[in-house]
Amino acid sequence: MKRHLAAAAALSSLAFLATAPGAQAADNPYQRGPAPTVSSIEAARGSYAVSQTSVSSLAVTGFGGGTIYYPTSTSDGTFGAVVISPGFTAYESSIAWLGPRLASQGFVVFTIDTLTTLDQPDSRGRQLLAALDYLTQRSSVRGRVDAARLGVMGHSMGGGGTLEAAKSRPSLKAAIPLTGWNTDKTWPEVSTPTLVVGADGDTVAPVATHSEPFYESLPASLDKAYLELNGATHFTPNSSNTTIAKYSISWLKRFIDDDTRFDQFLCPLPRPSLTIAEYRGTCPLGS
Repeated sequence: MKRHLAAAAALSSLAFLATAPGAQAADNPYQRGPAPTVSSIEAARGSYAVSQTSVSSLAVTGFGGGTIYYPTSTSDGTFGAVVISPGFTAYESSIAWLGPRLASQGFVVFTIDTLTTLDQPDSRGRQLLAALDYLTQRSSVRGRVDAARLGVMGHSMGGGGTLEAAKSRPSLKAAIPLTGWNTDKTWPEVSTPTLVVGADGDTVAPVATHSEPFYESLPASLDKAYLELNGATHFTPNSSNTTIAKYSISWLKRFIDDDTRFDQFLCPLPRPSLTIAEYRGTCPLGS
């Protein structure tokens, strides 16, 4: 009788563990940070303290150096990583705000300079991949990075380079071109989940000839989204922007960390608002 009671108690304990709050975290070894809320993804900083280290252009090949931002904590294991490229004639400083903002949410983030400020999208795509290889193989924080969970972002020609990088390396988990520019308008070869961000007032890379055809040309079977910023310009991604951060964090968490806790911010599709002119996407995600 005592053995039967003990067995029943053990089964009861197992059932409790399976439904306990921590059980979901155990199901996903890549989940990082507390359960998200609108406030947490809109905040200027996430739950992780962030450190940074500079990378000299003299110490690398294939790109122009940059700054690595990373969670200071080592208690949560490795993190997914993102490399971000600036645009035409621009430097790393133009996209530097994204470094600590994304890293504090649980990513290693590398904002880079390109070999020259005039580099075209195909070159910037190769440089994004070179920077990812440096980050995972040679950098001082390589031990903090999960080399199997990587993404790319970029502004303007860096956004065009983001699409080039995703096309060249299908193993990438996420891509986010920000007001991207590229002479190539069609991307049926891309198999990386992609969030295309455009701006309704963009006169450099108008959405009608850049971001919209980029998005529409991505495979229908792909997890993809199109966010058009309201009251924005081509250069809006160069300054701290809550809407860009909110949806970039959600996209990176969902596809680099496979964290379905962030589905709620992407599906059902966000509605037009003071900051969103239009949002299109595939829901449900991961189907």
